[in-house]
Amino acid sequence: MHRNDRTAERRTRALGGAALLAAALTGCATMPSGGPPQRLEVPQGAADGVQVHVYPVAPHKDESPDDLLAGFLDSSNADQADYDTAKQYLTAEAAKRWRPDAQVVVLADAPRLSHPVLGQDDTRAHLSVSGKQVAELDGRHTYQARYTDDYEQEFTFVKVGEGPDAGQWRIDTLPDGLIVDQTNFKNTYKPVHRYFFATADPTSERTQANPVLVPDPIYLRRRIDPLTEAAQATADGPSQWIGPVVSSKLDGVKVLSATAGDNRIATVKVDGVDLGKNQTGCRQMAQQLFQTLADQQGKLDRLDLSSPKGGCTLGAAEAAQVAPGVLAGGEGGTQAYIQLVDGRLTRYQDGLDPAPVAGVLGQAAQGGQPRPGELAVRRDGNAVAVIGQDGHNLYRTGLTETDKYGDPIVSSRAPQPGQGLASPSWDGRQDLWLVDRDPAASRVLMVRERTVVPVTVDGLDGRTVQSLRISSDGTRVAMLVHRGNDPTTLALGLVVHGGTAVNPTVRITALRNIAPQLTEVAAVSWGDADQLVVLGKEADRLQQLHFLGTDGSQSTDSPLQGGESMTALSATEARAPGDQVGPAVLAASTNASGQRLYRLKDNQWHAASSKWPSAAFIYPG
Repeated sequence: MHRNDRTAERRTRALGGAALLAAALTGCATMPSGGPPQRLEVPQGAADGVQVHVYPVAPHKDESPDDLLAGFLDSSNADQADYDTAKQYLTAEAAKRWRPDAQVVVLADAPRLSHPVLGQDDTRAHLSVSGKQVAELDGRHTYQARYTDDYEQEFTFVKVGEGPDAGQWRIDTLPDGLIVDQTNFKNTYKPVHRYFFATADPTSERTQANPVLVPDPIYLRRRIDPLTEAAQATADGPSQWIGPVVSSKLDGVKVLSATAGDNRIATVKVDGVDLGKNQTGCRQMAQQLFQTLADQQGKLDRLDLSSPKGGCTLGAAEAAQVAPGVLAGGEGGTQAYIQLVDGRLTRYQDGLDPAPVAGVLGQAAQGGQPRPGELAVRRDGNAVAVIGQDGHNLYRTGLTETDKYGDPIVSSRAPQPGQGLASPSWDGRQDLWLVDRDPAASRVLMVRERTVVPVTVDGLDGRTVQSLRISSDGTRVAMLVHRGNDPTTLALGLVVHGGTAVNPTVRITALRNIAPQLTEVAAVSWGDADQLVVLGKEADRLQQLHFLGTDGSQSTDSPLQGGESMTALSATEARAPGDQVGPAVLAASTNASGQRLYRLKDNQWHAASSKWPSAAFIYPG
């Protein structure tokens, strides 16, 4: 049986289920009629509830090495939890050594197989699998995009001398892990998130009083008990990258099962822990598992967690207290602002003219007052960071009638406008972040009240930070960096706090390039606790708006949007009550015909109304 015959056999066995799936999905992926763009995810009852299995096919007698290799690749990517059929293609010793869960290599197209000419008396053969690698999953299910890697691995075949396979070719040496093309990867694996607690900043009481969960994106096989797999992946701990800034209460826990019914109640059974003696710990474990299962199942009302020794129950209201994005400002964080050309700050309301805010920022600059340049509204809406138009000084003021400018908090020695302070950004615990682009002393700063903390940035390798956006949980920061005349690129780093309350220290470390496909990046903003909105361009393409996960994976829920003339954007992690999906409404500015502002609504750009010349859209944060 040749590969085409084998593939036809395997696919025919899944055809009935696939037809049911097509019927179940009809009408599911529709565009919203109003409000913010929605995540168009297939619900559990459609993609995962209908059992569309791809069945593995065992090797046939007297198959050649190249047919066996094709069959092995097909069977190793079928819906079988233990890979028993795929192991039939291996010698007994190779089957013991092979670690299929070590990694997943994702190729752009179907793997290319070599076809050696073998003699009748040959007992050993070497075949290669090659292709253009576009991504990989590591042993902890973490995705990493790759765009320039050529992949090639060798497989060694031998003729078995004895036993039930005597006289048959079998694979004797092979790389650990799986090899799959992009199309099959998308059909076989689904993006999910596991959740861990942000590590408390030892120098700030706010982080200790307000715990929050941080998403850690992973990919799991769709149809191999996905809820239990996701719960166990959470118990296994965070990815290597995000591990330094999060913690888990599930260390050492083994998940026995995880289920969720139509009554929106999830049940998780675990072992390896005495939940009866530690109700606080039990509820914290339940908080992690609640978010992990809700990420797949949709809305949950309750989670029941049990072990042989006790358990606990967690309701949706209690789970929401530590949910990702809880520090983004809630409904107040969705209040958009427009900064006018004369520097005034106004509140934006869809379809209405913007209204000036109270206080000094709602008025045109008077004699002796700084003229505002960049602004950042604190996530609670009660304070604003103001960088003067010349970029030399940072001020902070409020939004009440009596609020005025105080003395500068930070000053830059940059010799020219455009080279000084820039991109003020608030995390959810009221710390302010910004950059100083002074060519002689480029730096990143954190401001807590009026204490200015220099931030060490590891791994820049001669690049400088041009702007940044901090996540609401304060654990991750997106930065635009460049070196000399090179294009500006996007890096994502982790925020590690240390020191004391009197002398805090901050370090940004573990920089990763999460958008290697983009040759130039113009702007970035957080659109969700796990998603960045990026204005950038790929090689030989116009600039577009991209929705990227923090692992670099491209969102398929939010289609790419044109934006060739746009220069800046603003988005928010915050959600209004009842809005549990995203990304949130996006705002962007353009210089196509003067300075005009646009808003993304129903996946279309709409001009924002304003009776005054406008400069920028601003969301809190």
